[in-house]
Amino acid sequence: MRDGREGTIEPEAGSRKPEAGSRKPEAGSRKPGDLRVPVGDDAWRWRTFPGERLLVAAARTVTSAVRLLDVLPDLVRGDPRVDVVFAFDPTSAFGDGVHDLLHAAGVRLMPWDQLSRVRPHLVVSASENIDTTGLDTRCPVLVLPHGIGFHKLVPDARGSGRRLSGVMDDPRARHAVSHPDQIAQLAEHHPGPAARARLIGDPYHDGLLASRPLRARYRAVLGAGDDRRLVLITSTWGPQSLLGRDPHLPARLAAALPLDEYRVAAVLHPNVWSAHSPWQVRAVEAAALDGGLLLVPPERGWPAALVAADVVVGDHGSVTLYAAALGRPLLLAAFGEESVPGTPMAELGRVVPHLQPHEPLAAQLERAVDEHDEERVIKMAAGAFTEPGSALLRLRSFLYELMALPEPDGSPPPRYACPAPRPEGGAVTAAWVTTTVTGEEVSVRRLPASGAQPEEGGGRFLHLSCDEDERDLRLLGSASALTTGTCHDSVAQAVRWALDTLAAWPGARLATAPAPGRCVSVLRDGRVVETSVTGRPPADAGLHAAVVYAHLRAGRPPAGTVRLRAGVRDADVVLSLRRSRHVREG
Repeated sequence: MRDGREGTIEPEAGSRKPEAGSRKPEAGSRKPGDLRVPVGDDAWRWRTFPGERLLVAAARTVTSAVRLLDVLPDLVRGDPRVDVVFAFDPTSAFGDGVHDLLHAAGVRLMPWDQLSRVRPHLVVSASENIDTTGLDTRCPVLVLPHGIGFHKLVPDARGSGRRLSGVMDDPRARHAVSHPDQIAQLAEHHPGPAARARLIGDPYHDGLLASRPLRARYRAVLGAGDDRRLVLITSTWGPQSLLGRDPHLPARLAAALPLDEYRVAAVLHPNVWSAHSPWQVRAVEAAALDGGLLLVPPERGWPAALVAADVVVGDHGSVTLYAAALGRPLLLAAFGEESVPGTPMAELGRVVPHLQPHEPLAAQLERAVDEHDEERVIKMAAGAFTEPGSALLRLRSFLYELMALPEPDGSPPPRYACPAPRPEGGAVTAAWVTTTVTGEEVSVRRLPASGAQPEEGGGRFLHLSCDEDERDLRLLGSASALTTGTCHDSVAQAVRWALDTLAAWPGARLATAPAPGRCVSVLRDGRVVETSVTGRPPADAGLHAAVVYAHLRAGRPPAGTVRLRAGVRDADVVLSLRRSRHVREG
């Protein structure tokens, strides 16, 4: 069987039925756990697809596995001639989670040591550190970037120093790069890999640009569909990253930003999740999650989150550079010496404003948006990308060239939208609520109770509002207003819930529950107030409770129509006082 390279490759794991005169695999070469199909000594007996070429996708970290899973399906789409088998190199400090990710994707997973006993036509990896010991010396290794170019210095796993991230210094390596300057950078420090590099572009950059029309959809998924400003926090890994320098910054940002004006989400490098576990990430960021932080999972959704974002708080990681390419306003909360001088990332760090952790955070975000020079930021990021829109087509051509196989006939690879994120968190069940009554208008400002208590005075009334799902019993016991997100079938059921709630929590002044077309608030003195919003669906129960509470504190009867202003929300609220009810004791 010819493989397109010089000489003839005898049938091996992944080949067709042995031809006459070919060498048979040695007896006993198979080990327990080895795959038998589509690779294996007698794979030809069990296969269905013709399998003219064997491609091994080598994953070492979650980052590299995600890159492979994102691009490979488009590259070999509809081609039964190419058998794709994944293999997991377990030598990384960041290997946790790779097995689960690959199994969830439904790939065929080969033991890593079987790689030395098969003869693939091509190995594709998004990790430059895969162990190629024992790999056929004639087999090329296509190295995809797991970030953008070569802009970061990282610890060398083979020594105590640092190395340039993304470079495999191996004669079999073929690097796919996104800009000609990256080849020049390689030529200066790694002339061998530079000579074998190919200018491809960046599929992620292409996907980001192509997905911009879906911005409204992504914003809705992230809870910013009502025009709240979406702040995206992004951190690379390591002690010089945003989280490495200030792990509590997400909590302080969430606590400082009014809930009706902002939404806060975070994209953390997969190495953070792998090294410390999802459990510890959630534990360290518990206060941020209490404050409404949305955590975007490492395997899906960060490109869509970038498209949706209004402002990005980042560091020297690649996601920050992708944000710049989209023209997003930026604030740098960390920028370590890991950034390689002369790269677009280093230039970005020189020009973009840096977050001052001890100055008011909301004001800095507003200033970053107001003073943002979109054209300048995009121009700086352009030094990392070339000819957007054709990366997948170029990459497919290169892949088939390395396999010595004609490209499939038909259309170019499809251009899919970035998948929508599936974030966790986002719920705020306890908030400090400041209300101001001016004429026929009630202004409401809500901050997560995970932050410091605001001051009352100057015509401002302050109360603590808790949803019934709040887990901290101290907050529930201290709340003046208690609410539920459950819409009851009738006003009577809502009143019944409120009465039970007030009986359980004697410190509360009112309890508010949704009913069809309105909210019902029961006051401690037994009065019942119904509130409805004219011209639009009812707002959440916490806002209804805030309007009623403001009337109580201002000494006004809870009746009539007022204008509610709460961040981006602006509506007329009608208050109706119903007959008194007696609150049950105990």
